[in-house]
Amino acid sequence: MRGLLCLALLLWPLTLSAQTRAVYPGELSLWVEVEETAHTPLAREMVLITIKGIYRRHITREKLVQPDLDGFSWTQLGNDDWREERLNGEKVKTFTRRMAVYPDRAGTLTIGGFTHVLTLTDEGDDWFEHKVVSPPITLEVAPAPPGQDWWFPVKTLRVSDQWSNAPDQLAPGEGVLRVIRIEALGVTPEMIPPMPELTSPSAMIFAHPEKRFVELSPEGPQSYAFWRWTIRPSNDTSTIVEPISFGYFDTVGRTEQTATISAQRVAYGTAVPQSITAQTQPAAATLPGWPMALLAAAVGFAGVLGTVWGRHMQGVAALQRFAPFDPLARQMRRAARQKQATGVRRAAAAMLLRDGPSERRSQLLHHLDRAVFSPQTGSPELMTFVRAYLRRR
Repeated sequence: MRGLLCLALLLWPLTLSAQTRAVYPGELSLWVEVEETAHTPLAREMVLITIKGIYRRHITREKLVQPDLDGFSWTQLGNDDWREERLNGEKVKTFTRRMAVYPDRAGTLTIGGFTHVLTLTDEGDDWFEHKVVSPPITLEVAPAPPGQDWWFPVKTLRVSDQWSNAPDQLAPGEGVLRVIRIEALGVTPEMIPPMPELTSPSAMIFAHPEKRFVELSPEGPQSYAFWRWTIRPSNDTSTIVEPISFGYFDTVGRTEQTATISAQRVAYGTAVPQSITAQTQPAAATLPGWPMALLAAAVGFAGVLGTVWGRHMQGVAALQRFAPFDPLARQMRRAARQKQATGVRRAAAAMLLRDGPSERRSQLLHHLDRAVFSPQTGSPELMTFVRAYLRRR
């Protein structure tokens, strides 16, 4: 008799954990936790919630059905997390889902019950469906401060200003790419302010389509935005790109802040690029023998033409007025044959710097810039530009 009693006591825990069609209280639990903060959240401010479940039954299949979340925008922060843990010495299954919700308005809002649809097994190892519903919870939401052009509540914000090369040391005719990178924790990509308009008194500015994406983390969505412009001075000196700024609300410090990207000088360097300078040097002046004789004959011929045309031409500078002897003209033709618009533009700008101002050439350069930088135009006819540019003085 005593042996039977001992055997019954040993088997008693197994009978409690046996799979039955009856589901007892405490076997399946589901609830929602709101991350505690020392403040009342504002409208459109991120609120972190966690849906948790503890299950003491074998689960064959499961599906969590969330409520309508009326009055909230939301995003799920990663995949569901299932684990086997021990609770007070008992082996249980735990379920966790992390979410960020954003109240659309102020007032008392309710997060309805989440329904976990579980497939369990009974005594005959047959499957049956059972639903577990979390209790609803309420959330007090304060209104956002009035007078906001763009309400941007963010947990952390980082702004970087990057340039493809030194903006104040550009080669003649060169443009520069500016990229402003916005990194914001606690917002979705569409909550970042729209790309601002970049202005300058005299620069040519071409805006590129902005790019946005998001990375999910347990602390909330980490959103990124990239604002991009191509900038080129429209004169031969320099220009200033005006500063830009936008406001945001620091949800940690509970203060309104302003992010400002400072003004920047954009200018061509004082010297012609080294590659162009090297090609414009009259290397023939150092050649011995018959090349020197040819050069002298060419100079004499240039002098005769200068007398006929009434122009003052001297030495190698005179030779550079003729396309066959002009290294910059050869460079322009070579770049045009290779369909390198940047090379054509650089050589043309260097020629304009060497020969002095020319209204006709400046107009041709302006049209080339439009064709190169503007996304609405097609590829420029580079060889046509070169022929027209070399004819104009």
